[in-house]
Amino acid sequence: MKIAILVPCYNEGLTIRKVVSDFKRVLPEADIFVYDNNSSDNTIEEATSAGAIVRTETTQGKGAVVLSMFRDIDVDYYLLVDGDDTYPAEAAKELLECIEKTNADMVIGDRLSNKTYLAENKRPFHNFGNDLVKKLINQFYHSSLNDILSGYRLFSRRFVKNYSSLISGFELETDLTIYCLNYDFKIHEIQIDYRDRPEGSVSKLNTYKDGYKVLKLFFNLYRLYKPLSFFTLISAFILLIGLILGVFPIIDYIEYQYVYKVPTAIAAVASVIIAVLLYTCGLILDNISKFDKKNFKYSLLNFDEAAKTKRY
Repeated sequence: MKIAILVPCYNEGLTIRKVVSDFKRVLPEADIFVYDNNSSDNTIEEATSAGAIVRTETTQGKGAVVLSMFRDIDVDYYLLVDGDDTYPAEAAKELLECIEKTNADMVIGDRLSNKTYLAENKRPFHNFGNDLVKKLINQFYHSSLNDILSGYRLFSRRFVKNYSSLISGFELETDLTIYCLNYDFKIHEIQIDYRDRPEGSVSKLNTYKDGYKVLKLFFNLYRLYKPLSFFTLISAFILLIGLILGVFPIIDYIEYQYVYKVPTAIAAVASVIIAVLLYTCGLILDNISKFDKKNFKYSLLNFDEAAKTKRY
C-alpha cells in the first residue's frame, strides 16, 4: 500500500517544517510531497531540509496545485493537508483505517462536530460561512455531511484518477465534495481536532471574496449537475409572477369586457412563456446530465476492472 501526503503551499515557511516532520513521524512509510505555488518566502528551503519531495506549480491557486498533484502522483491513497499546521498529523491513521474498513473514496477530517474549529478559529464570519455552505449542499444534494470545507481529506486512487475540474482557487473543497456526491462516490467523515494558525502565520483566504466564489461555485455546480431542479425553481418563480400579473387584466375583462391594462397583460403572457421555456431547457439538460452520469459510471467500471487486472 503506497501513501502520498500532499501539501500545497504558498508562503508557509513558518510552519511547513513542523508539518513535514509531524507526518514523517506518524506515517514514516508515506511519501510527503510539497508543491510550492510561487512562494516568496523560504517555503522551498524549509520543506526540502525537512525531507519532503518538493516540486513547483506556477499556476496560482490551491485548486491548480492539487490538480497537478493528482495528475503527477500515482499511489493507492492520497492524504491532502494544508501546510499551515492547523490539522493534526495524528489523525491520519484514523482516516486510513476508515478508508480501508469502509472502502470509501473520500474521508473528510471533520473539524466542526467537536466544536474545536469554533473555539480555535479567530476569523469573523468563517463559522457562518461553513454553516451556510453545509446547509445548502446537504439540502440540495440530500446528504448529511458535517464539514464541507475541511482541507484535511484522504482519497482513494479510484477517486483521484477520475476527478476533473476547472477550479483553480479555494473553492476546491466545495468542488471535491459536490463532485463526490454527484457521481455517487462513497464519503465518510472522521472527527478531528483543529488548531488555529500559530502567531505570525497569515491566512491566504479572503473571507468575503473567497466566500462569494464558493457560493457562486455551488450554484454553478447545482445548475450543471441538477439542471431540472435548478430550472424548475426559476421557472416556478417566473410563472408565479406571470400568474399574479395576469389577475389584473382578467379582472378588467370581467368588469368591463375590455382589457385596459395591456402592458400588464403582455408582461403576464411573456412571463408564462419564459417559464415554460426555462422548464423545457431544464428537461433537455437533465437528459444530457443523466447520459453524462451513465457514461462516467461506465468509465469508472472500466477503471475498476483495469485496477483488478493490474493487482492480480
